[in-house]
Amino acid sequence: MFTDRKLFLVTVFLMVVSITAYMLLVYIPGRIAEQAYEGARQIGRDIASVFQVTPEITVNNTVVLQQQTPILELATVSQKFQHHYDWTNTWLGSTKTINIKGTFEAKAGFDLHQRFSIDINSDKAVVILPEPKLLSMEPSGDIRFTDESGVWNWVDAEDRSKAINAFTKDARNYGQEAKFVEQAKSEMEKKLREIFLQHGVQVEFRYSSQMRERLPSL
Repeated sequence: MFTDRKLFLVTVFLMVVSITAYMLLVYIPGRIAEQAYEGARQIGRDIASVFQVTPEITVNNTVVLQQQTPILELATVSQKFQHHYDWTNTWLGSTKTINIKGTFEAKAGFDLHQRFSIDINSDKAVVILPEPKLLSMEPSGDIRFTDESGVWNWVDAEDRSKAINAFTKDARNYGQEAKFVEQAKSEMEKKLREIFLQHGVQVEFRYSSQMRERLPSL
């Protein structure tokens, strides 16, 4: 039979084992997880302070922040440029020309109707973004016309309307071919890298088209 002393020692031993198991299996992992979650929340706050947008953030498959997008589009590049276009029309061998010049402001960035999320595991983060695109192309109000009528093919108000439509379309085509979209992508990645670097986290970027490419074909 156990003596009182042996019973006491066994009881103490079991209590130590229980406390140790609780610390190792529950308390310490919980504290580590909470520290990771708080670190992720701080990253979310830092991103929101820069972009006014909070991405969805997941830590070890646990969502700690939901995506919050008070704005629908995030422009990371805004660039003004001068554009020139010659509109012409020929009738019975007589050509009329309208020369148009003006300034446009191009904005490129991200459509936030789509997913913007961050998955953090250990000290690495995977950022998932929609493909950047040209968001808008706005004239600045300084458009100038130079008309040159043909011998019997004269410039009129309808011609100016057609010319301005063609001018705007040509400016948008230029914006699509220019490097505004790539600049928006580079600027976004640069600012996010700076934020993650402050938290000692490596970062990898993936975009919507890349994610679709990874899906198996049905």
